[in-house]
Amino acid sequence: MDNDLKEVCQNLIERILHLRGSLDCDSKNRRIAEINDAMGQPGFWDNQDKAQAQVNELKTLNGVLKPINELFSGSEDLAVLLEFAEAEESPETIAEIQQTVDRLKQQFDEVELQAMLSAPEDGNSAYVAIQAGEGGTDAQDFAEMLMRMYQRWAERRGFDAEILDTSPAEEAGIHSATILIRGSYVFGLLKGETGIHRLIRMSPFDSAHRRQTSFAAVDVTPELDDNISIEIEWDDPKTIREDICRASGAGGQKVNKTDSAIRLTHLPSNTVVQCQNERSQHQNRALARKMMIAKLYQIEMDKREAENAARRGEKSRIGFGGETIRSYVLHPESYCKDNRSEYKTSHPQATLDGDLDPWIEAYMRWCLTMKEGK
Repeated sequence: MDNDLKEVCQNLIERILHLRGSLDCDSKNRRIAEINDAMGQPGFWDNQDKAQAQVNELKTLNGVLKPINELFSGSEDLAVLLEFAEAEESPETIAEIQQTVDRLKQQFDEVELQAMLSAPEDGNSAYVAIQAGEGGTDAQDFAEMLMRMYQRWAERRGFDAEILDTSPAEEAGIHSATILIRGSYVFGLLKGETGIHRLIRMSPFDSAHRRQTSFAAVDVTPELDDNISIEIEWDDPKTIREDICRASGAGGQKVNKTDSAIRLTHLPSNTVVQCQNERSQHQNRALARKMMIAKLYQIEMDKREAENAARRGEKSRIGFGGETIRSYVLHPESYCKDNRSEYKTSHPQATLDGDLDPWIEAYMRWCLTMKEGK
């Protein structure tokens, strides 16, 4: 048997074993057993919220373990094939080994990326907030372009995208918008979009058609389950300020002309959310509070991540309001580039039309590289 192929097989088996250990599969299997035992007990569904949370947790755990178990089983099969080849080498065995290696490599890449979505909130739906930055009308137009980009991405993925709030600009585009994208692992997939986005183009709003650089900020937070709670004194004026205003936009069946839009400001952190999508103040207030809880939860998670990164001597992820994470250049060149992963494409319009999956994968692989210290 060729020594190079043998070394490839052994390295692949070692990588699979290491990945399985890093995912702490044993503790996940124990947790699955605990939940299955609880589900078999009388009165499990007496507390509907708690029961549903455990069912969702079980689904997530099984979703994580199934591919890694299949991968581990494949590595055991590969080890057996290596023993056969050592005992009695044949062209058929070598061909089967090569086919198994190719299949396991592809599975390994998929499982490795899935392992990057192991945080409890990664499997949730997500709020995507977009805010126009420097650049005047061009920035407001860019903000609307980004809103459309995420809507198109959701459509490609089969996710549901609902605009919860939008603030139209005077001449073109939007000042800000919030979209709720519902689906499995939306937050885990989109969390790398948080940060400053930059557009460089010939301005369609400048009579001289001069080159214009404009900015917009994107903030992605998870939609939290009802079983996750953060203590907020909603009725304390020193903690929460509530403003009631008229819904803006073109109108329609849901957005009406009454003073139904709700804006909440968490004064200690200066965090602001607004909802105008629903028909009544009561509905908008309930959804705005849910958005506020999600925002404050994410702020706390980011704070912990930054503290852990500082202890490890690493750089934490670039956050909302920080450095530029991606540039969309339409003139004089035509390209789009991520400033973290260095991923680059010469088709920026495809990205703006919702082709985000290559960027998501590049970001996840960059995170994996940073995590492994490569």
